[in-house]
Amino acid sequence: MSRRNPRLLRKAGSVAESAKTNVQLPEDLLLEAKRKALETRTTLSAILERALRRELRQAGGRPTRRPRRIRWVTSAGGLPPGLDISDRSKMWDWMQQTRTHARH
Repeated sequence: MSRRNPRLLRKAGSVAESAKTNVQLPEDLLLEAKRKALETRTTLSAILERALRRELRQAGGRPTRRPRRIRWVTSAGGLPPGLDISDRSKMWDWMQQTRTHARH
C-alpha cells in the first residue's frame, strides 16, 4: 500500500501513484501472461492492468440482465389440433408445418 495518506487511495480518480499487492494465479495463466508480455515487449504489470481494466469496464458498463419472462399464451379451447406437447420432435414438426401453411 501507499505510504502516503490512505484517504487519497479511496478517492476515485485521484490516485496518481501505483500500489503493490500480491495475488495468487494459476501457474499456467501466469506463464501465459508472462509470454504475452515478452511477445509484446511490455511488462507483466501492464498486461495485468489492461486485463483488469477491461474486466471492470465490462462488468460496470452493462447492467445485469434479468431473465426473460415467459409470456404464456392460453386459449379457451386448449391445445391446437395436432399439437403433441409430450414429444419434442412431434412438437417441432407441428411448428414447422404450421409455419409452412401460414406462408402459403
